[in-house]
Parts: sequence; structure tokens; C-alpha cells
Amino acid sequence: MSVTTTTAADVSVCAPLPVLGRDVTVPLVTGGEVTYAALDYAASAPALQRVWDDVAAYAPYYGSVHRGAGYLSQLSTDLFENARRTVAEFLDCRTDDQVVFTRSTTDSLNLLASALPADCQVFVFETEHHASLLPWRDAQVTYLNAPRTPGEAVETLERALAARAVSGDGGHGPALVCVTGASNVTGELWPVRELAAAAHAHGARIVLDAAQLAPHHPVSVQDLDCDWVAFSGHKLYAPFGSGVLAGRSDWLREADPYLAGGGASRKVTRRADGGVDVEWHDSAARHEAGSPNVIGAYSIASACKALTDEGFDNLLAREQHLIRTVRAGLAEVPEVRILSLFGDDAPRVGVLSFVVEGWNSSHFAAALSAEYGIGVRDGLFCAHPLVRTLLGSDPETQGECGAPEAAPGEKSLNAIRVSFGAGTPDEHVERFVRAVRELVRDGARWQYRTQDGRCVPAV
Repeated sequence: MSVTTTTAADVSVCAPLPVLGRDVTVPLVTGGEVTYAALDYAASAPALQRVWDDVAAYAPYYGSVHRGAGYLSQLSTDLFENARRTVAEFLDCRTDDQVVFTRSTTDSLNLLASALPADCQVFVFETEHHASLLPWRDAQVTYLNAPRTPGEAVETLERALAARAVSGDGGHGPALVCVTGASNVTGELWPVRELAAAAHAHGARIVLDAAQLAPHHPVSVQDLDCDWVAFSGHKLYAPFGSGVLAGRSDWLREADPYLAGGGASRKVTRRADGGVDVEWHDSAARHEAGSPNVIGAYSIASACKALTDEGFDNLLAREQHLIRTVRAGLAEVPEVRILSLFGDDAPRVGVLSFVVEGWNSSHFAAALSAEYGIGVRDGLFCAHPLVRTLLGSDPETQGECGAPEAAPGEKSLNAIRVSFGAGTPDEHVERFVRAVRELVRDGARWQYRTQDGRCVPAV
């Protein structure tokens, strides 16, 4: 597909923070071109223009971090460590918390999983993204059923924690609760503060998956009383393959390094028997072996500053306007059902998933892209148990293309997700609502087929 850009009227009018790609145009199968409407922020948000500009300004000064005597190395080291402090401020960390730079939320939670004390029990709702559902395979895991209200979520956790096994010394052994701040499927906010209180009341710790929360809401480790927070740069308008695990240092300090290598080690010596003895760092460096992704860390810090400078009050007000526009538009189409755990009135971020009667979701998403230049997501969104729970009673879907996740002979369960944020102009969500209405009313104007597991326009 050929892609060109245009310098026509600024399509980011009313979007609080300009993003890259806001003026990119894409071809339509029906002829002509249109400005691309990026409505898949929940997968990867576009880079903020400010982040891109900051990285471009630093790039000529890029150097090795922590292990160079030259000016550029020292400058890069200062930038990397200042990024750590910026993230700590953004998350309102405690003074003795560690901020570890990782590759992503998934990497952060796998790092924490590798640092769990022996015999640690983990409690996680089936509603989690796979990044927070799956890393605990070496621990004793209790999977909790999907709650239908925030209050039920707290009650479910309290019952599970109260029933957990008592350790041999007569007290409770270590336990960890993992919970999302905002669902990547429904966008609904979870009662994190109440869940943290329940966890701590039963002697457990809690880690917050803030991948979908941090780009939309302020996240205070101290106010929420979380032990750890994990998030990804690419959800936070910082697209350079970096993430964060921030929180209490004791489990991290006592665990073996996540990766063994330079940077994690303070001292390495040969033994008389031919082996080596290693003294590991007890700071965040313990889990940051190898040359760090300084540009990724810097881009996260730049995004944190941009969001803080804009002010979350402004961002929240703007996002709620977009949410109301989408929900009101979809409510006018009887064939559309928005997916929800907690109900229509539940507070949420700019993430909504839905199904359309008479359409396979992959077919519908392909038509939005090919005929309207709108990018959304279809499938099970790396949250298979949750989406299957929400769609389990749906009738067989129709359409020219099947769901990419459906196995042969399996019922085709998939949904459509639209997501947006600080760089989304009104026109994008208005076009989306109009496109949904037209597709349901008139059908697709093009023929589609399944190719390599995806629904694509037939040629």
C-alpha cells in the first residue's frame, strides 16, 4: 500500500497533544485518499511530536551509558538516570522505590515474576491482559472469575485471600495480587485502591498493570498504595521499545538478576577451582544487564513530562468528550452491542469494544480500514478469557471473513476495539461513528476474503 502525506488543514485541531502521523493519507479501495484515522491507541499509541523532537535533538549526542569516560557517554548517562527520576516523579513513587527500565509491560511483569519469593502465591483475575495473566507459571496461581461490579471484584479477592493456605510457621506466606488499572478490552477502570487495601489487609502485595491507565489518568503509587506499577512506553506515546517496573526494592534486590551480564554485575572474580564469583548490584541496575535502551527511556521521560505539562484534568475532559461521542453514536445503531463488565455507567478510558449483529468483526474492521481509512483492532485483544466470557452467549457471526484467532471447527468469537487518546481529533471519531452507521445500513461496498488469517479486500 502506498502512503503519502499532506500539508492540508491541520487535522489535529482540538487534539490536546500533536502526534506523528496526524497528516498521513492512505488510499481507499473505492478510490481516492483520506487522512488516516488512527483509532488503535490501546495497541500502540502514535508518538507525541514533542517526544519525537526531543529524541531527534538528543540523537547526535547518543553515547554508551554508565561505562564511558567521554563527554557523550557522560551526557547519555545523565540523561538516562534523569529519565529514571522523571518516571519516579510521574508515578509519585516512594523515596526508596526502584524504577527499572524494561522492554514493555510484559517484560516488566515477567521480571517481577522472576523475583517472587519461594512459595509465593499469586492471585489474578481472568479478565487480565495476557501480559499480566501468564507470567506467573512458576508460582502457585489462583485465577479469579470475572467480576460484574467493582464491589464484586473486591469481595472476590478478599474471599480468595482469606482462604489461602497458611504457611508452616503459622503465618501467611508471601502473596501477590496482579490487577489492571483499566481494561484493554472494555476500557473500564478497576477499583485499584480498594483492591490494594484488601491485599494489604491479608498480608499480600499488589502490582498494577497500568499499561492502559497511565496514558489517560494520573497514576500515584502512594495514593493507590500499590507495591509495584508496570507500564509500556509504546502505550504512552513513546515508541522506542521501553517499559517500566517501579516499586518496592526488597524482592527485586534479593532475587537473582533477570538477565546475567555486564551492568548487572558489580564485581566478577575467578575462583581457584576455575569458576567465577559474582557480586551483583542491588540497585535497579541489577535487572538492567547489557547496554540499556537510553532512547527508549528518554522517550518515556519526555512523554511523562508532556502529559504532566498538559495536565490530566484537560486530557480527561477531552477524552470524556470523545467517549461520549462514540458511545452516543453507537447507541443509535441497534445492531451494535458494546462489551462491558461493570455496566454502561462505569467510568472508563478511551477504549471500547463491540460486536455488530450480522457481521464477523474481522470483516467489519477490514471494511473500516479499506473503505474509510480508519484503523481499529479486531480479535480477542490478548485477553482471550475475558473476551470469550463477554461473547460466550453470542450466536454464530456472519461475514465474508473469519476471525484470525478461530481454530478449525471453533466458533468464531471476536470483537472490534476502537481506542483513542491525546492526539485524536474530533473528525476521526466522527468519521468512525458515521462509518459504522453506513456499514450496518448499507453493507460493505467491496468484496473481502481471508488471506493469511486476515480479512483483506479482494482484488
